[in-house]
Amino acid sequence: MTRERTTLASALHGGPDEAGAARHDFSTNGNAAGSCPAVLAALRTADAAHYPDPGYTSLRRALAVFHGVAAERIVIAASASEFIHRISAAFAQGDGLEVCLPAHSYGDYERAASAWGLQVLRNSEPRGGAALRWCCEPSSPLGQAEGGLALHAEAGSTCVLDMAYEPLRLEGRASLDMAQRNRVWQLWTPNKAMGLTGIRAAYAIAPDDTAAGPLMQGLEQLAPSWPLGTHGVALLETWVGDEAQAWLAQSLHTLRAWKAQQRAVCESLGWQCLPSDANFFCARTDAPYPQLSAALRAEGIKLRDCASFGLPGHVRLGVLQPQSQEALKEAWTRAALSAEH
Repeated sequence: MTRERTTLASALHGGPDEAGAARHDFSTNGNAAGSCPAVLAALRTADAAHYPDPGYTSLRRALAVFHGVAAERIVIAASASEFIHRISAAFAQGDGLEVCLPAHSYGDYERAASAWGLQVLRNSEPRGGAALRWCCEPSSPLGQAEGGLALHAEAGSTCVLDMAYEPLRLEGRASLDMAQRNRVWQLWTPNKAMGLTGIRAAYAIAPDDTAAGPLMQGLEQLAPSWPLGTHGVALLETWVGDEAQAWLAQSLHTLRAWKAQQRAVCESLGWQCLPSDANFFCARTDAPYPQLSAALRAEGIKLRDCASFGLPGHVRLGVLQPQSQEALKEAWTRAALSAEH
């Protein structure tokens, strides 16, 4: 399978639309327990009157200490999507040929590959050329373990592990130990875990391998000046601190309870909920979501249709608080009854 799935639909994301932010927005996967108070305090005192250090020296050092790696391995990025496009460009410029994707995955992997003329292989092995492999665990949209991840880490190819939802893991265990993680690129986007998706900030950790040098050099050459503003720096610096990590750990207890309640609500509607280790899950609905989406949106409800992920008939739901869950149940019941008449 190559580019046939590369359509405008692959650019879809959850979150606000032309009508603004939905009152009960299940379509995104940020931390529904709220915004981290420590990060909010740091944002209020951030010095937006001046540029940050263009080399992000202090930030790189803090991130490196947090992860137990050398600071030279840290790559600062404006967002996960910016890094996805930048590493795809660097890989293509370095004579890369193919990109390997899971059966279901975030659309920007494929969009970036196609933009740079890379052959897209979904759920299949490389055909012999230099390949860039994308993995995500917990996976998106399913929130599950990534099949064969340990083998990919040992294969010696260029593998990027998207860690967007690892800080929001509610169940299960990571497939890779620290030694195995050091063999792949790691992409971290803490804004979801900190409940502040409006702050765009990310970073990657390069493999502990001299073979990663040319790609690292390509990433540096393609980087814009100051990919992060002062507010992005404040978020990343604070996220690695004890206060933010303690708040995150406490929020995970809340999210686990809410997730169990939300699954029960969905099952009461006749939906088939799929297993997930993260703060979201997919479900096959009892009625097609696209037919009800306008009526639901009018009541402040938004879900993430999974057709663009290759899962037609399913929706993805970020875990929200019980009041939003009840609003979903009531609105869905009304919309489904109205559609029947």
